[in-house]
Amino acid sequence: MPAQGKHRRTKSVSLSRGIAAVTTGGAVLALPVLGATTASAAPAHSVVAEKAVAPVSVTAQVNSVTKAAPAKHSVVAGETLSKIAREYSVSGGWKKLYEGNRKAIGENPNLIHPGIKLTIGAKAAAPSDAKAAKAAAPSAGRAATAERADRSERTAAAPVAQAAPAAAAPATYSNDLDGWIKESLAIMAERGIPGSYEGIHRNIIRESSGNPNAINNWDSNAVKGTPSKGLLQVIDPTFQAYHVPGTSTDSYDPVANITAACNYAADRYGSIDNVFGAY
Repeated sequence: MPAQGKHRRTKSVSLSRGIAAVTTGGAVLALPVLGATTASAAPAHSVVAEKAVAPVSVTAQVNSVTKAAPAKHSVVAGETLSKIAREYSVSGGWKKLYEGNRKAIGENPNLIHPGIKLTIGAKAAAPSDAKAAKAAAPSAGRAATAERADRSERTAAAPVAQAAPAAAAPATYSNDLDGWIKESLAIMAERGIPGSYEGIHRNIIRESSGNPNAINNWDSNAVKGTPSKGLLQVIDPTFQAYHVPGTSTDSYDPVANITAACNYAADRYGSIDNVFGAY
């Protein structure tokens, strides 16, 4: 609610009268003595002064608000939104950073290219600034009866409650390589793990040819008793260390295998997109 205007009513100050006795010879003349000038003139001058000063005061308040310019960051190879958010201590993490740069990044927060310009710390103008400026200079000419009527109208016009939007139906994914990758990307987006469809698909084809039950029983890992398994050929110790909560604990599970491998690749290489060979 905007601040109520204060209205003054000038007071009439009674003229003070006295009787002065003047003697002239033996006669006494009674003369009325008029007091100092009436006080009604002073408030009128005060109101004019207030009207003249108020706009200057509001301008000073508005101009006194300073805002720090947001920082700019140019993405380099190997960087992720999570890493950049940590570097700049962004409140809200990578999601807040993505929201402020969605237009530059695109629809997939996991796919950022070197050279993209990000704005760090951009903030919308606080609505309280405008309200404070408006409250600082209420209209001096509004009549009290008009203001009461305005308050009554605002009170009567109560906001109408809006129905909550229907909950979105949960996404469904096909039980094949395409579906596994898309479901993994959705989980990765929620967890801030970078990676793209192309980067995941390219590495899966190289590592397992798309077979979720693939296992390597001949390399050095197998000799140590920890063979590489699944779509992205992850050994058990790595799978357990980088397992993403909410996915299966079975390293052969396609979605669990992809998300754990991408989590590991993000930690070591910045993103699965930066992996082009054995990792």
